[in-house]
Amino acid sequence: MDEEMDSLVRNQTWDLVKLPAGKRVLQNKWVYRLKEEDGGKKRYKARLVVKGFAQKKGIDFDEIFSPVVKMTSIRTILSLVAVEDLHLEQLDVKMAFLHGDLEEEIYMQQPQGYEVKGKENLVCRLKKSLYGLKQAPRQWYLKFDKFMTEQGYDRCHSDHCVYFKRLDNGRYIILLLYVDDMLVAGSNMQDINVLKRKLAKSFAMKDLGAAKQILGMRITRDRKNRKLTLSQGEYIEKVLQRFRMQNAKPVSTPLASHFKLSKHMCPETQEEIDYMSKIPYSSAVGSLMYAMVCTRPDIAHAVGVVSRYMNNPGKEHWKAVHWILRYLRGTTSHALCFGGSDTVL
Repeated sequence: MDEEMDSLVRNQTWDLVKLPAGKRVLQNKWVYRLKEEDGGKKRYKARLVVKGFAQKKGIDFDEIFSPVVKMTSIRTILSLVAVEDLHLEQLDVKMAFLHGDLEEEIYMQQPQGYEVKGKENLVCRLKKSLYGLKQAPRQWYLKFDKFMTEQGYDRCHSDHCVYFKRLDNGRYIILLLYVDDMLVAGSNMQDINVLKRKLAKSFAMKDLGAAKQILGMRITRDRKNRKLTLSQGEYIEKVLQRFRMQNAKPVSTPLASHFKLSKHMCPETQEEIDYMSKIPYSSAVGSLMYAMVCTRPDIAHAVGVVSRYMNNPGKEHWKAVHWILRYLRGTTSHALCFGGSDTVL
């Protein structure tokens, strides 16, 4: 908590002021978690979060949309990295949302346990955005976008979180942004280091070195043969454990032909409805969907079928979800493999 407060004070996140008449004050809370670092080490983390659900549109915020990089963009760039044998580095922005500047006048109570002695009646007037504010992701994105444009980077038309810059001698750099995670690909390591230094000057950055993992996907490279694999083995293991399918008997197809699913299988009696209300159906389908979107196109059809019955699933539909999980049990190590001889899409 002390570390978090130091960062907030260093970043000049707020000023202590008297609450003006007619203005409302937002509450906040401390959120704690154990974060697993790369290498299995655990780290305690505390974060001050504003209770943004109390914000009113038109008073406390206007626009809140903020883009993130598309999965297709990540895969396309990784394919390019494999074929062209580019350097691939990963960066992380510490406390990304605190970098965004606020346009609205927002007041918040002083953080619990850190009230300033003698000034307990004052409130914090926010100058920078904080976690929990509805506009926080957008303000961070706008600030980062402005920085990249100033550095001479072009934004990709089809994905606003992909930035690229052509340098002399045919060299180039591509940067992908997913909230506070960045992948930087380039043909020359010195160019990447120049960008890293510029980023570190403007934002609190954490250099994670050569990219090994992004959004729960493991990146493995064989640079000699120009191959790159993208897998979600660890994520799938967690999903299997969550739905108690880690010891299930594997099957060889994502969805067997005997599943003739239809809406007639939806619960009709009160007993069936009560039974299915305790089943985490939508949660399981959502977890499968993330794997499908990232690295497992082989389950796309099966997930498409079971997701049609999200609003009222029956026992037979749940059996089909179990079947997909059993298929994943036997194919956990399946991965997307990028590489080849040319860069033609």
